[in-house]
Amino acid sequence: MEILIISGLSGGGKSKAASFLEDVGFYIVDNMPAGMILKFAEFCAAGSGRYSRVALVYDVRTADSFDEFLEVLATLRQREYDCKLLFLEADVGTIIKRYKETRRRHPLQDQCGSLEEAVNREIAMMAPVRDQADVVVNSTTFSTARLRGELLRLFGGSHRAGEMLVSLVSFGFKHGLPMEADLVLDVRFMPNPFYIDNLRNKTGLDQEVRDYVFSFRETEQFLEKLRDLLRFVLPLYREEGKTMLVVAVGCTGGHHRSVAVTHSLAEYIRSLGYQVTENHRDMTRV
Repeated sequence: MEILIISGLSGGGKSKAASFLEDVGFYIVDNMPAGMILKFAEFCAAGSGRYSRVALVYDVRTADSFDEFLEVLATLRQREYDCKLLFLEADVGTIIKRYKETRRRHPLQDQCGSLEEAVNREIAMMAPVRDQADVVVNSTTFSTARLRGELLRLFGGSHRAGEMLVSLVSFGFKHGLPMEADLVLDVRFMPNPFYIDNLRNKTGLDQEVRDYVFSFRETEQFLEKLRDLLRFVLPLYREEGKTMLVVAVGCTGGHHRSVAVTHSLAEYIRSLGYQVTENHRDMTRV
């Protein structure tokens, strides 16, 4: 059984890491006290392979002292488990910026007064845990896509080195561009199903909408040229060492055209042998 313990600094990227690892088959448990980790590991090991990959998030929120956690970690490493500790961090300025952007409070801020003091205190407190880490990832300069790609490279199983994950995202321009996008495609030139009464409340995943969008000559010509482009550039991105490519497809609201095109591209890219994820960011937004 594979046990990955995700730890690190608040604001270092632990929550994002947990969600990315869940996508590749890890069973995630957040905020688990050290005293429960061994019993949980034993429970998972007895699960007949159901919990073969487990990731536990452990951080300053659950610890009065890290001595118990370090003892548990040593015990796990002595047993038959494949146990690793991942530690995520970022520089002080970056963590402060992230907290200001999210308007959340640092878990130590009430004890320390200022956010900067809280971050520095956590760095000192977490030093013994960091020293035991098998992998340390500094996310200071990482975009969301780059962090995901790095974690997939390290822990992605079938997505490991040599593989490239293509993440397709549909979106609405009125809600803003996806920050993590590597390639952005604008399909607002296509006829809009929004103006067809019986299609307005449907989405690009509904066959009626897809039939309408793909019934126009310009749509099919666009897709032919786009398939040629992707067939050419995807191997080049992979050879360059990219572990994840984010392709964003946008229309006005993100309900119809972008969803239909994204779904079609996902099927095509999958047929080329690439790992593909498909996400419709704004499909349910008003």
